[in-house]
Amino acid sequence: MHPKARSIALFAGLSALLVGCDTVTTNRYEPIAQVSYTWQVQYSPNLGGDRRPRIEKFASTTLEIRNGERPDRAVTGPDDRGLYWPELPPRPTVDELEARRRTSSEEMTQPELIKSEDYALTFEAEGRTQTLPTNYDVYRQAVRGLQDERSLSLTLGANNDSVLKAE
Repeated sequence: MHPKARSIALFAGLSALLVGCDTVTTNRYEPIAQVSYTWQVQYSPNLGGDRRPRIEKFASTTLEIRNGERPDRAVTGPDDRGLYWPELPPRPTVDELEARRRTSSEEMTQPELIKSEDYALTFEAEGRTQTLPTNYDVYRQAVRGLQDERSLSLTLGANNDSVLKAE
């Protein structure tokens, strides 16, 4: 590739990365955390080979936390990250585990309880309300901002499709 063409391609790529990285300031926002427990089991053929194990998900429970406040259905919390957690889902029975086997020779692991967390921020800016995915740090900054009754400056991701930072 010609050096000038390479420079143009690099510039175009960098420009694409910067598109939509806007900053907005808002005093109307709601941090949301969705936490879940899910039972999962790995199934794999015991004959060796290159086949990867597959993961089967079983019962799950989910809890939505708004503004860092304890939800009615919370069973535990707040934990050391300020999150509340739902009741545990029922552990899969041996009949349920065996029913997911594809062959009688397929091996399975013991059921494993997986914790997961997803974050979003609903905010109003320029006369419109939107909810975008975010990360734990932004969620906590927004919870603290609500407690202090202060505005937040939000840095949005590429194409304004997520919240990268809150100050």
